[in-house]
Amino acid sequence: MKIGSQEHKELFCSAFVDSFRAYEPADLPWPELDPTSLARLRAIPVWTMALEVELGAGTMLYGFAESEPDPVVRRALELQAYEEDRHGRLLGYMVQRYGLNADPKPVHQPPTRDAFVAFGYNECVDSFAGFGIFRLACDARILPESLTSIFARVLLEEARHILFFVNWIAWDRYRRGCRGPAAQALPALAGYGGAIGRRIAAGSKMAGDDSGPEVPADLFGDAMKGLTPAKFVRACVQENDRYMRAFDPRLLRPRVIPALGRVALAALELTERIRTKFSKQAFT
Repeated sequence: MKIGSQEHKELFCSAFVDSFRAYEPADLPWPELDPTSLARLRAIPVWTMALEVELGAGTMLYGFAESEPDPVVRRALELQAYEEDRHGRLLGYMVQRYGLNADPKPVHQPPTRDAFVAFGYNECVDSFAGFGIFRLACDARILPESLTSIFARVLLEEARHILFFVNWIAWDRYRRGCRGPAAQALPALAGYGGAIGRRIAAGSKMAGDDSGPEVPADLFGDAMKGLTPAKFVRACVQENDRYMRAFDPRLLRPRVIPALGRVALAALELTERIRTKFSKQAFT
């Protein structure tokens, strides 16, 4: 199948639309949480940022979809807009139900192609990290399975979103005349570079914000025991691969961030082996 062709367009759009699942956040089986689980959920510092991202994305995508002349692609974009808006409503319902610390500000993103492209690359970076974090959180039983099963639904939708995005951007660039490998690769690298820079800046801002509640030192102690950078990156790589295997093999997958993750993992594993070797020699 030729990337950028009519067949490619119909495949990535139908794969996205056909995998849509209807539900409303208020109808999901939200559990009652024990005091420890509730304290852990309230201590997670991302709820304000997550709400702002999802609510702003839904509005932006609805507007951008209206500008798309191709009816097949427009339908898929409208569906993603609905899902992003639903993610915002789901987070809002959870914030209200569990009394989470969130104070989102209205975020206006212009309904333009550039805004959607930036958002798509952000999602590719966020999802790669989110896959790993979610796997480690489930393994450590930080939150009960009755709640993580709801988060799993959102993670699967994020996997669908990034798959749709990398195929859409390749198709869109092809119709705009960017048809050679370099013409596709260079703007993709720039897009990922911009997304990584934005996420570093957001992380620094969050780290410097001490307005949230004080988190007891032992609240995540047992769950974090044994966690190393290599273990985290390994979980990201493995979970990304697992999610992507579920989709039609003819479709493109995000490649840059997983490739960087594999390079980082190899370096971290080498560092661990060297450190272990020298530690053993120091005691012999």
